[in-house]
Amino acid sequence: MSDSTGLAKVVSTPFGDLAVRDYPGDGNPFVLLHGFPDDSKIYDRLVPELSGHRVVTFDFAGYGQSEHRADADVEEGQRVAETAAVVDQLGLEHVTVVGHDAGGPVAVEYAAVNADRVSRLGLLNCYFGSSPTLRFPEMIRLLAEPNLVELADAFIADPRPRKWLLEHTARRFGYSATEEIREKSIIPQFFGSENQRDSLTAIRAWTGRLLEDVELTNNVISSGALSSITCPVDIAFGVNDPYLNSGVADHLANLFVNSRRHSIAARHWVQWDEPRQVAEALTRNP
Repeated sequence: MSDSTGLAKVVSTPFGDLAVRDYPGDGNPFVLLHGFPDDSKIYDRLVPELSGHRVVTFDFAGYGQSEHRADADVEEGQRVAETAAVVDQLGLEHVTVVGHDAGGPVAVEYAAVNADRVSRLGLLNCYFGSSPTLRFPEMIRLLAEPNLVELADAFIADPRPRKWLLEHTARRFGYSATEEIREKSIIPQFFGSENQRDSLTAIRAWTGRLLEDVELTNNVISSGALSSITCPVDIAFGVNDPYLNSGVADHLANLFVNSRRHSIAARHWVQWDEPRQVAEALTRNP
């Protein structure tokens, strides 16, 4: 099926079938990765700004239109393996991998072990390792804290506190309750919709790994493995994000030998707020 939303494809992985959108174009393809509270629709405004380039978006297992399994535990390295499956099964070469939020560490780790296939790396309001100004939203911190599992499960199981948590988080990020990005990409993960099941199991599984994954990325940094990433690294951050903030962007810029910082007057979903500026940052000549 092909329309203005791209060609719908399915990529098989051991973790479930992934729903992929492949937008035709020339040159090195873009592969866009989402984070934990949303799905690939966070890129709906960016894709048209990359018109002329081949662009691939997909939902990680358990999210959006991808397969939802009851046993949705997330293994170490799973999201990198899912990304590799998309790149391999679509036969992509010399890709620009872009990660937002929790998709950022996935993009970095994919690039570190596939440096010969990555021509450019884009990091949008994300993190990699610990940094002095890094803060996680209260809802994400609750879901990540191993000593608060019962409390987190109780909040998520009851629709009323679940809704309150989402609205509190939106306000903290500076988004109103009726913002389109919430309606399209975030609320369906927590409550489902006519077209998809909720992603609560997957959200709990991935956020439950957060603190462990941050330590793993600290180990990647200390091992020197990031030295393999010599391609251009564009770090485009919305400066009005109180959590994954400009200090985090500075930390990221210092991790790579060929990084460039782009400060954009936007909030957390910078690619939604200012898609043209993000596209310009990601396509600017090295």
